[in-house]
Amino acid sequence: MKRNLLQPKKYPIKTVCLLLVLIFARDTISAQTLKVAVAANLQGVIKVLQQDFMQKTNIQIDPIVGSSGNLSNQIKNGAPYSVFLSADMNFPNELYKSGFTTSKPVVYALGSLIICSNQNLNFNHWEKLLLADQIKKIALANPATAPYGKAATEVLQRKTLLPKIQPKIVYGESIAQVNIYITTGVAEIGFTTEALVTDVANKQKIYWQRVPAADYQPIEQGMVIIKQANANLQQAEKFYQYLQSASAKTILKKYGYRTK
Repeated sequence: MKRNLLQPKKYPIKTVCLLLVLIFARDTISAQTLKVAVAANLQGVIKVLQQDFMQKTNIQIDPIVGSSGNLSNQIKNGAPYSVFLSADMNFPNELYKSGFTTSKPVVYALGSLIICSNQNLNFNHWEKLLLADQIKKIALANPATAPYGKAATEVLQRKTLLPKIQPKIVYGESIAQVNIYITTGVAEIGFTTEALVTDVANKQKIYWQRVPAADYQPIEQGMVIIKQANANLQQAEKFYQYLQSASAKTILKKYGYRTK
């Protein structure tokens, strides 16, 4: 007896179940994203890095942005991050020494500190400008949790300005909050990352000047792979290597960072 060709082929129930499990597993894996803890100074550039990495590897990253200190504390408390991009080396080193990372941190970028405003101020003599009566508020990131805030505090201490301008200082929990203070005019002047200049390009005019690098300790930004990234370790290693690639370095340089 000939089989009706229009009649659908029947598969054993076990085979059907196995196929469904494989399809579900495939979809689950493809839907997974790599959670990356990202220092707030990278808020703009991480979007560009994210797109470039996705095009090259088809791996999606989910950046969680915050101050380096807060992100480090979250990792210690079990936050499910796979990679940590800090704004300094201290926080990654602490995590490494405490056994939270797969290896020692490496430097992926060197940051640049600037003084800036959304007003057309003359920063040629910015030390005197900070003392002027017209300047009511000066924005800094919290030096305890934000490395750029620590660098700015170091500069002001070195120039014996900190005690004199202390009443004017408004602290942001992260450099991202400081950037909001600057761009909205909440503070007439702020110390932040040079990346802000590119972040707001073609959107808002920012008047700025680099703070001499000799006035503060180098802002070496370190990254580590977190041990609890076990399920995504292969993807985490790919992103870790990508951040050290020529393509990533070109993007970072565009945003005012230096690379080794």
